Amino acid sequence: MKQKKIPMRKCILSQEMKPKREMLRVVRSKEGAIAVDPTGKANGRGAYVSMDLSIIEEARKKKRLEQFFEADTESLNPIYDELIRLVYRSMIPK
Repeated sequence: MKQKKIPMRKCILSQEMKPKREMLRVVRSKEGAIAVDPTGKANGRGAYVSMDLSIIEEARKKKRLEQFFEADTESLNPIYDELIRLVYRSMIPK
């Protein structure tokens, strides 16, 4: 039986290739609004982030999302908070 292909994505923070399901997507819409896209299906320019708290905290310090999306820090602070919240939520056993 043929094995199903697993889609891989590259984390913009750590530059690691990981399965898409192990990543979170941040998207900028045509209007310029930046949001976390847990479904991975929203329209706009997307970037994938590893579900690792240390990577997200380091990215916040180095302002990596600000560089990638060419945005200001104030508009991305809630995005970092949302990413951290989603990582914590994924750690809780179901």
